[in-house]
Amino acid sequence: MFSCRYRQLIHKLYFPFSLQRSNLGTPSSPFSSSQIQNSDWLSSNEVIKIFQNLKNPNSALTLLNQISNRKDYRPNEAIYSVVVKNLAIAKNFDAIETLMEKIKIERKCRLSDEFFYNVIKIYGHLAGRINRSIDTLFDMPNYKCFPSVKTFNFVLNLLVNTKQFDVVHKVYVRGSELGVEIDACCLNIIIKGLCRCGEIDAAYKVFDEFPKQNCSPNVRTFSTIMHALCDHGRVDEALSLLDRMENENVEPDAIVFNTLISGLRKQRRVDEGIDMFKKVMLKGCDPNPGTYQEVLYALLDAKRFLEAKNFMSVMIDKRVNPSFESYKVIVHGLCDGKLVGDLDWVLKQMVRHGFVPRMGMWKKILGCLFPDGG
Repeated sequence: MFSCRYRQLIHKLYFPFSLQRSNLGTPSSPFSSSQIQNSDWLSSNEVIKIFQNLKNPNSALTLLNQISNRKDYRPNEAIYSVVVKNLAIAKNFDAIETLMEKIKIERKCRLSDEFFYNVIKIYGHLAGRINRSIDTLFDMPNYKCFPSVKTFNFVLNLLVNTKQFDVVHKVYVRGSELGVEIDACCLNIIIKGLCRCGEIDAAYKVFDEFPKQNCSPNVRTFSTIMHALCDHGRVDEALSLLDRMENENVEPDAIVFNTLISGLRKQRRVDEGIDMFKKVMLKGCDPNPGTYQEVLYALLDAKRFLEAKNFMSVMIDKRVNPSFESYKVIVHGLCDGKLVGDLDWVLKQMVRHGFVPRMGMWKKILGCLFPDGG
């Protein structure tokens, strides 16, 4: 019913630390649920082993209730974590909510921020219960635990990624209630949300929040706004942010340059894009495969096929393989220009990189080689 791979995925994604802290490993349990009542004493480690070896993870809450009636039962975070893990594997999210209420009412142990982070992550990613994630975040003080900025930011990012932009600000402004110290990552999430809903000018204003929160914008701050500006055709404004980065001692990375080159390409400002690529090299910033590909696409868009072929050679020397789409466009372009010698080189590189020309491409090539159908 529940595959071993699915169990491992749940453990890796949502409980990377909980069972490591108990130093248990994964030995076979000497106990089964039917033997619990016959055992005189169960240590916390033995209880955890029972849950680790449950054949039916959906029975975890029932079993916990059974164990809770024992006089030797001492709840702790590791026990609750393995129970939540089982319920997550069973996709029994209602039972997780029941367990969380039980923990809050009983108040028998303190839970860490990491525990709540994992529960919130399950609600948000696995269960799709976004509102439950928010409620759990703001309910944490009732468990005598306050969220870290990591947990707070996770919820903000969850809201942005699920396009609940109207809720993001409501959660953000309540951060002080939870004692959260706003950091650059938090403000970057707000900027990402504003950019995604087209509020670029509002995103600009978030720059003013950085000094108020005693933090500074980083490269991600700038690249997010640059991307939004380029998407809306405001490339010159995006370019001007490079100067602001320099003034604020923020080093641009390959993502920043890729964004700007792509923006220039979409406006057919090819030479400016090539100059931007040269600027990358001069600044000592390592271009990534995306940087090379954007320049190549710019040359292909401008039908500068010989320059594109030469740039392909540079890419290949740098062990960056052009895309199949790049090969397709340049083959068609070289065929139209009857540039047979250059076409031969491109085809050899294409095959060498594992791409096989399709029927339409072969027809184009044959039409170039034998224009009279001979």
